[in-house]
Amino acid sequence: MQDRLRVVVLGTGRMGSGIIRLLIQKQGMELAGVYGRRADRAGTDVGKAIGLEKEIGVKITNDLPGLLKKTKPFIAIQATCSKVIDAVDEIKTILNHGANLISIAEEMAYPAYGTPEIAEQIHQLALEKKVTVLGTGINPGFVLDLLVIALTGVCFKVESITAKRINDLSPYGPSVLTTQGVGIAPEAFKKGVEDGSVAGHIGFPQSISMIAKAIGWKIDTIEQTLEPIVSKVKRKTPFVKIEPGLTAGCTHTAVAYMNGKPVIRLIHPQQVHPHLENVETGDYIEIKGEPNVNFSSSPEIPGGIGTIALAVNMIPKVINSPPGLKSMGELPVPAAMMGDVRTLIKERGIGQ
Repeated sequence: MQDRLRVVVLGTGRMGSGIIRLLIQKQGMELAGVYGRRADRAGTDVGKAIGLEKEIGVKITNDLPGLLKKTKPFIAIQATCSKVIDAVDEIKTILNHGANLISIAEEMAYPAYGTPEIAEQIHQLALEKKVTVLGTGINPGFVLDLLVIALTGVCFKVESITAKRINDLSPYGPSVLTTQGVGIAPEAFKKGVEDGSVAGHIGFPQSISMIAKAIGWKIDTIEQTLEPIVSKVKRKTPFVKIEPGLTAGCTHTAVAYMNGKPVIRLIHPQQVHPHLENVETGDYIEIKGEPNVNFSSSPEIPGGIGTIALAVNMIPKVINSPPGLKSMGELPVPAAMMGDVRTLIKERGIGQ
């Protein structure tokens, strides 16, 4: 059997730290290096930086090209940002060093929407370097797109799709809470939507585009709305205190139209501690067609855990895939990776 699979992780925040923790538990993989954008963490042992009980002998670096040149990873996992424009320089650097890439940047789930020129650049570079690029995560990447696609597989025809994810924002940090408009007055929420500081969920157009491509629909327009969820009770997390009358989160809705008719509706109410107002979290999918399909799961599939798991579990799928930029709708379905990763990789000179 070959040496362990060398993996580099970009990012040491909540998602990056979780990915690192999971990677070092998996058989057949080696954490070859970690890149961080924060200059103050450079030179810090990764174990110390992410709160492990001991150092692990890998230090964080701000020099991505140097790290890639030194470690020669077979694959990198990017957990540094949400938007394609913020991710593209790191992506190109990774591809130019001959490594495959999994990104959890939400817009990378389907970058052809919104940034088609950049998506084509990434695709062509991946083809040239004979590597594969994938954007994944719990949402976009799984619940409101890949799972929807899979459920349409039992249908003779599909007339419309409605999918809803109700989740709890309390585990998240300040950046997510800010973009969701948590802890502010409804008037400030409205102003934030207008100036872009309240963005809600990132990824609805990408999820819709993935679904539409998979089932052969051509979407004409996508309309999105954000509405504040105003709290009637006091709520609290380590990062925010919410008094009655302030926003606990937002309901973000996207509706896709084809030939003037709404055919895909994605709804995402997110708030801090929804149970305080008797709101149950969950994931719900309704497909109208032949036959009708209804799926429900409560509580929600945990977002953080799900994204971390997908980023790691998709490693063999990405490596076994033909080169190029891929979406979750184009690769084999995810599966938990419970054995040695090298037994799952059969191509490109890795594994048995």
